[in-house]
Amino acid sequence: MNILIVEDDLEIAQLLQQTLEPEGFNCHHAADGLAAISAFREHQPDLIILDLMLPGLDGLEVCARIRQQPGDKDPYILMLTARGEEIDRVIGLSTGADDYLVKPFSPRELVARVRALLRRSLRQGGQENMHRTAHFTLNLDRHTASRYLGESPEPLDLTALEFNLLSTLMSYPGRVWSRSQLIDRLWGNDFFGDERVVDTHVARLRKKVEADPTQPQFVKTVVGVGYKFVDEPAAD
Repeated sequence: MNILIVEDDLEIAQLLQQTLEPEGFNCHHAADGLAAISAFREHQPDLIILDLMLPGLDGLEVCARIRQQPGDKDPYILMLTARGEEIDRVIGLSTGADDYLVKPFSPRELVARVRALLRRSLRQGGQENMHRTAHFTLNLDRHTASRYLGESPEPLDLTALEFNLLSTLMSYPGRVWSRSQLIDRLWGNDFFGDERVVDTHVARLRKKVEADPTQPQFVKTVVGVGYKFVDEPAAD
């Protein structure tokens, strides 16, 4: 697994690298936002450890740009910051980060967070190779998604979190998922932010999968409870 460390403090970057490489990860380092974008394109990492406060482009902008131009891999993003305010956590997750770790942190906690993120894709892929309905196909092994609203399939450009959100909803069509259940599936037990961040990601997903996001046909709100996915079964 390739990990890109984006950190302008060289001592912290070296500590991260010295912590992760003995665990079997291949690490690359970028010291500022522009270098991070370049390194992302060059190395196609499986996961990015991204500092929030960077010279040039800050971590939020780097995260947003990476999500707008995914390459062969759509990496998980673990955001680091010295800030502990909840609003920064919510903004980071809303921008497309998958998890959030506040400095100072222990090396053991860092490794646990990294492994938890990387296990998500392996666990999703091991359950079922495909999710298919009349209007959608998700290939869990290749991490690709397509929508069928016309005669030809339309590839969906989803972030890793959006893909996992849609995969979770499609895994049990018609089941209603509460915000806390979705948080547990997407972020795990380490999430301590506002549950309303789920609404932000659902809104972003709807913009990509619905013909009219203001009148959702597939990702529906169950008022006072949560969200569910509704579609007809795929034709045999």
